[in-house]
Amino acid sequence: MADIHVEEFYKDVAVALVQLYGVFPRRVNLFVEDIAGPDEPDEFGLHSKRHMACFGALLWLEEEGLLRYVDTIRQEALDQAVLTRTAFIRLSAPAPQALADAAGVQVAETDNLPRSVQRDLSTHIHLIRQALKSGNSARISQVVQATFFADSSYH
Repeated sequence: MADIHVEEFYKDVAVALVQLYGVFPRRVNLFVEDIAGPDEPDEFGLHSKRHMACFGALLWLEEEGLLRYVDTIRQEALDQAVLTRTAFIRLSAPAPQALADAAGVQVAETDNLPRSVQRDLSTHIHLIRQALKSGNSARISQVVQATFFADSSYH
């Protein structure tokens, strides 16, 4: 069983990347509360560990070359965030059928759909969206890890 903070990390990464992909190439403010949920700072103005873990995940994505941003807005958001070329290409790339099968993501019968729709339904971003929609932490972790972080037989 994975540590809960690692599962939350994968979910935060997935949500952030889906948000940025949905507006690409436009730059947007990426708010921690939109990803990790509401947070009420304590009497000293300090955020919860959950909020800070999500903020840390966003900073880490930039350090690893998956997103860029202009500045931080305190510890609330990334100002003018956008996917990097590397992340956009990876998310747009077709995912191996073995990954979709292993993650339990069912791609609906696509033979009678236009070719462009078939391509969209076979991408990594589609698998990530489906994993998020399922709400299954293990599935989200598996898809994000295989898409970006793991040397895997799925590639």
